[in-house]
Amino acid sequence: MRAALIEQSLDLAAERCADLTPLVYQRLFREQPQMQALFWRDTNGAIKGEMLTRVFEAILDFVGERLYAHHLIQCEVVTHAGYDVPPDVFQTFFGVVAATLKDVCGAAWTPEIDLEWQGLLADLDFYVQHPDQAETAAMAR
Repeated sequence: MRAALIEQSLDLAAERCADLTPLVYQRLFREQPQMQALFWRDTNGAIKGEMLTRVFEAILDFVGERLYAHHLIQCEVVTHAGYDVPPDVFQTFFGVVAATLKDVCGAAWTPEIDLEWQGLLADLDFYVQHPDQAETAAMAR
């Protein structure tokens, strides 16, 4: 059920907005203004757009077969720390995406979709807070 509702919310948002990138990053920079300076080289939005595309791909894998998304998230927490993005700021990005989708979907964002997104955000947060893959592999045993 989660995958279907998450996919439905992404489809609804895509129908209503051709490019979510400016909306997502406007919200991010409003909530985390210190992050805007890190995008000084992204003069045409291509880096932000690629990053958001990868986030959507990871979300779809995470709610689907989960072939790679959990490991990708863990790797990106470490990688982004090297770009001066602290894990607590990295952690806020998925919520920024969800809030933007909710705004774009408007009344079509149902309580069921909201509930599934809240659960998804909590599950994603686990991997953000535990970027050590050896640690999470040991927890799964």
